[in-house]
Amino acid sequence: MDTKHAMASCVGQGLKFQGQEIRQRKIPNQNIVQRFFYQQTHTSLPGAQFNRARSLYTNVFPNFTVVNVEKPPCFLRKFSPDGRYFIAFSSDQTSIEIYSFQGSAAAEDILQNVKGDFMGTDQESLRVRGVLFDRFFKLKHVTHVANHGEHLNRECSLFTDDGNYVMVGSAMYIPDDPYPLFWEMYRNNESVSPNQRSPLENYSLLLIDLETGRLCDTRQFRCDKIFLSHNQGLYLYKNTLAVLSVQQQTIHIFQVNTENASFVDVRSIGRFCYEDDGLYFHMGLDRVSGQPHRPFYDNTINSLKHRLMVFLYRRAIHEGTLYALRKFYKYFDQFKALRMWKMQLLDENHLLIKYASEDVVTLKISDPNSQPSFFVVYNMVNTEVLAVCENISEDLLELFENFCDLFRNATLHDGAQFTCSASSNIYARQIQQRFKHTIINAKFGGHTEAVKRLLAQLPISSQSYSCSPYLDLALFSYDDKWVSQMERPKACGDYPIRFYARDSGLLKFKIYAGVMGRSPPPTARRLVAFTFHPSEPFAISVQRTNAEYVVNFHIRHSHQ
Repeated sequence: MDTKHAMASCVGQGLKFQGQEIRQRKIPNQNIVQRFFYQQTHTSLPGAQFNRARSLYTNVFPNFTVVNVEKPPCFLRKFSPDGRYFIAFSSDQTSIEIYSFQGSAAAEDILQNVKGDFMGTDQESLRVRGVLFDRFFKLKHVTHVANHGEHLNRECSLFTDDGNYVMVGSAMYIPDDPYPLFWEMYRNNESVSPNQRSPLENYSLLLIDLETGRLCDTRQFRCDKIFLSHNQGLYLYKNTLAVLSVQQQTIHIFQVNTENASFVDVRSIGRFCYEDDGLYFHMGLDRVSGQPHRPFYDNTINSLKHRLMVFLYRRAIHEGTLYALRKFYKYFDQFKALRMWKMQLLDENHLLIKYASEDVVTLKISDPNSQPSFFVVYNMVNTEVLAVCENISEDLLELFENFCDLFRNATLHDGAQFTCSASSNIYARQIQQRFKHTIINAKFGGHTEAVKRLLAQLPISSQSYSCSPYLDLALFSYDDKWVSQMERPKACGDYPIRFYARDSGLLKFKIYAGVMGRSPPPTARRLVAFTFHPSEPFAISVQRTNAEYVVNFHIRHSHQ
């Protein structure tokens, strides 16, 4: 065999490649006592002390699963940003239940003699599974918040950065008899037409104090359409709250006053952009006829859409060619017919708004992300459109890939930002690039289709990413097909999810989702949703198979 072209050969003391010795990977010391001692006796580089302390999570992790934990009749939701509270919705979806978290070691005394890495559903585990929920969570308050037939949305909740307040949304379908008046449904000339797939509802936005359980303030939106699921129609950036009314094509801006525990009306963006625009508009109306003015019959373009059209016109003029100007006039009616679909706050002053056709906005099209759409960056203070990009824009994709953390805003409440996105983590970047190449090489795929699929993530819903260290790809390696930082239900596999430490490559722990050993029906679609504590080794997985729910607790347990 020609040694020059041999991949590797074992010669005497170790492996060699092309005549050079291959050095074995050095595994860092995994002893937690030694790690603590090293951390106390050695100084870190400026700004690196947080990362060194965070690396200790590879020694303390949720290594034990209790399957099918008995819980109260409620829908489990989420931890507060500081991890002190956990909220759930009552089974009738009219009340919010606030629990205090007792710590990840609260049940260690009843698990002293338990061996292995999971507790199944045998008879011996009945006692443990029956009391485990009460060990970790103590009920503090049950606050009835939904009235007049409204029901809380189980997938809608926003916490303030200080962890003292939570906002939830409730909705109720509008009855057919009596049906709302025409002018209640169409309050301006850009209001969309409701249909069976996008019916009108009455909404309430509720602010609740987690410490006292008191309902502090409420804002109501009648005869409207707001996407509450996964916080798609709401966005909270620090204390600025934005609410998108799809039906009325209006973005309502509020300030969450944490001192007085109230919503403060700031502005409404849509028909008007400045707070006093309505005053000047009504001063110029002709009052001779004595008939009330109906905004639905306005012949003018509303203020926000007008600013969008002016931006596109000026951009065509700036190009300096007649072709660009003719192209603007050609697609003028299509731009005018665009409607707001989604939005997010980039900071306290800037909005990212996604526009699409009315059929997409009202859910008439089954695959909306395949349709053309436009992203608009809007400054709320000086009411100026700063940029407009199509959903196949490579420039916007480059910005998204390089500054992904500014779109996610996942850890605004934390002093030290441990982000894990394609712009700040090489492993997350690798996953995204692999996803992009999969679409490019797929049938009916291509580069343009890949750009469109990646930009379909924008705008990103508020507080939709977990900040748990166990999902940090810089610390652990795991299969993102079964669990990821994004808090969305995933497909449930038949085998446990394995977590490997990045620094050593060693298997650290496994998470068992669902009931192990049970064969589901062949037609059943199994989904599992994970809820991780923001800082402690504790997680909850809720597996749904048809109408059956199985709750598993993943905790830290010493097997000795």
